[in-house]
Amino acid sequence: MECRKFEINLISAIDLEKVRKICKMEVYARTRTLVDRHGRTNPAWNYTIKHTISECVIEHYSSMLVIKLYCSRKLGDRYIGEVHLSMTELYEYAYPLGGSAIVNYPVQKGCVNSQGMLKFCYRFGGKVSIDKLLLAESIGVWSS
Repeated sequence: MECRKFEINLISAIDLEKVRKICKMEVYARTRTLVDRHGRTNPAWNYTIKHTISECVIEHYSSMLVIKLYCSRKLGDRYIGEVHLSMTELYEYAYPLGGSAIVNYPVQKGCVNSQGMLKFCYRFGGKVSIDKLLLAESIGVWSS
């Protein structure tokens, strides 16, 4: 099975919609970032996430990278918005640049642009062949 390493570093967001009226906003991305307790509507994470993805994820336009942003609250987290990106388009943009890029995308809430921009960088590694059984074991799907 043909695979690639895919790294994404969530850098920051700016000018997010203020979804908390009284207390300061503490924003995190649902992709397992830490909560930024100081940036309020302009959080900064500089947090890298590493994945191994199948080559077919890049080949199909329906494969999407989705990053959801939330405000941490004691009585339930509040949804701020999200960014949806085609993995194919990300690859096609980064390939001529050596496989990596730094980008800014508008945060969306529903079908319209919300307030704010998300900044992140990403990198695609070279193709590698991985045995399906080895891949299943490495991501914890296989159980004995």
